Amino acid sequence: MRLGIDSAPQADRGDEERGDVVLVRYDFNPSPALGDEYAVTIGLRLGRAHDLTPGVAYPLGGSDAPIPAHATVTCLCTPLREDSVRGTLTLVTRGMRQLTGRVDARVYFTEWNDHSRHRTYFVHQRFDAIK
Repeated sequence: MRLGIDSAPQADRGDEERGDVVLVRYDFNPSPALGDEYAVTIGLRLGRAHDLTPGVAYPLGGSDAPIPAHATVTCLCTPLREDSVRGTLTLVTRGMRQLTGRVDARVYFTEWNDHSRHRTYFVHQRFDAIK
């Protein structure tokens, strides 16, 4: 599955200017056996990163959240599609060109072939981004 983020303004969302986006990828290897590795990639649309206050936990995900988020997972498992991302983003530092912070989120997926089967991934990780 491809994950694309467009930072261009869109009139239907009431955007007036371009915004900052972050694409973070977390690789996991839960055991020494082969085949159980996976990677969760989360796209975050921050708006203007300069307007975010360090130390504040901003809600992620839902339509009412200030930071929209989308995710994909890469694994040797049945194909999954994103349902939602829920959690918080806490910015630690905001420099001229660098952002560091923490993502604490649950990412919900549904199997492509069986809509009754769901998977949840927990992401509690630091991120470093360069603008």
